[in-house]
Amino acid sequence: MTSLITAEEIAALFTRSDGSFRFARWGRPIAPVVLGVDDATLATVKGAFEAVVVLADHRMAEADPELGANAMMFFVREWEELLETPHLQRLVPEIEALVARLSEAGANQYRVFRFEEGGAIMACLIFLRMDAELREVPADTLALSQVVQSILLWSDTAFLGASPLAAVPDSGTTILRPAIADLIRAAYDPVLPDAAADPSHALRLHARLPRPQ
Repeated sequence: MTSLITAEEIAALFTRSDGSFRFARWGRPIAPVVLGVDDATLATVKGAFEAVVVLADHRMAEADPELGANAMMFFVREWEELLETPHLQRLVPEIEALVARLSEAGANQYRVFRFEEGGAIMACLIFLRMDAELREVPADTLALSQVVQSILLWSDTAFLGASPLAAVPDSGTTILRPAIADLIRAAYDPVLPDAAADPSHALRLHARLPRPQ
């Protein structure tokens, strides 16, 4: 059964805290790499990427011809570890200021996007500080949540009030909320542009959602 979502709710998911509307999806195949985890967690994260990319009817690749990896997930114990990561400053020139800001805020996650000239997502760097809160989250749930939040350029406030995931009653299995899954599928309709800055794009997304039976 499809969970209904209105055009206004879709617009809110891509309207940033400064009031601007900005939608973007990946234009190139996603080539992920995961750093700072054991083999079991690595397999879980890559499985989450594969599942969400299949859902979006997008593409994955072993490597990006320009960047090598374009979806990088870093697991660290403390933010300062990022300063010791080789070549990271080339990808994130502002890494020292970012680490200071994340440390001061006590944050445990952050995403940095890079964009093509036309506005499509070119790369995403996902930083996770495994504090007590994140260590309590099952690896598959954490991986799915992070991949979902990197498959589109959501608003910086999109999931503050409600997670994109939900628990299945009785089994407790974590799944992607049906409304968010439908929206991701709609967002990758090949007829639509890779990026949009006009709120009317929410109407185009809404028109592509499954109709209730």
